[in-house]
Amino acid sequence: MKILSIGNSFSQDATRLLEAVSDGEFFSRNLFVPGCSLKMHAENIAKNADVYEYQKDGEPIGKTSVYDALLCEKWDYVTVQQGSAFSGMYETYEPYLTEVTDLVKKTCPSSKIVFHRTWSYENGSVNDYFPPYLCDSDIMLEKIIEASAIAAANHSLPTIPVGNAVQRARRLPEFDIAHGGMPITRDGFHLSFDYGCYLAALVWYKFFTGKNPEDVTFAPQGTDPEINAKLKKIAKEVL
Repeated sequence: MKILSIGNSFSQDATRLLEAVSDGEFFSRNLFVPGCSLKMHAENIAKNADVYEYQKDGEPIGKTSVYDALLCEKWDYVTVQQGSAFSGMYETYEPYLTEVTDLVKKTCPSSKIVFHRTWSYENGSVNDYFPPYLCDSDIMLEKIIEASAIAAANHSLPTIPVGNAVQRARRLPEFDIAHGGMPITRDGFHLSFDYGCYLAALVWYKFFTGKNPEDVTFAPQGTDPEINAKLKKIAKEVL
């Protein structure tokens, strides 16, 4: 199964461990420009700008444009998402989501387009884009769910609910930072390389295969099997 993500660092985190989690079932590549919003993607597409890192497992293996990346493989799925700063503001989605999906449909008519719902920032994050959400993780996620649901419905796009899964993980004692738990992000907004990226990959695995993530045998080095089991349960139940 071949999956191309038109994204940024949040799709980078979501796909960083995806091939490992799938044990060879996925061929996953990410198009990366830091903080890239739908507007920026649309502008890059209009200029056919060769500004994207073409990534495997979160690491660059080349440079490309969106158009060239769409043509380089026979993609089964193409994922799209909004930049995290604007993910809870529906007014920032259009007409750019339409422009991006139109190119995908024209260039890869057999590919299915999927929307990646990203996560909210961690409470206490000093990210400059957090204040519009009152610096509250729950409020930000509510806005993300509202905006992404409208956007996805307007384009009949299935949604990968990683944001929902991350917020559920924050309710676990292990990730409850208000009571001494570890953050599931590494800097207040990007997912931790171990548990955070693992959870996102598990959700993608369940979404695309329909298989039980509790059967996944891969685990990031140094992680706790009991915590991993809880994350697998979340990935199973969030879809």
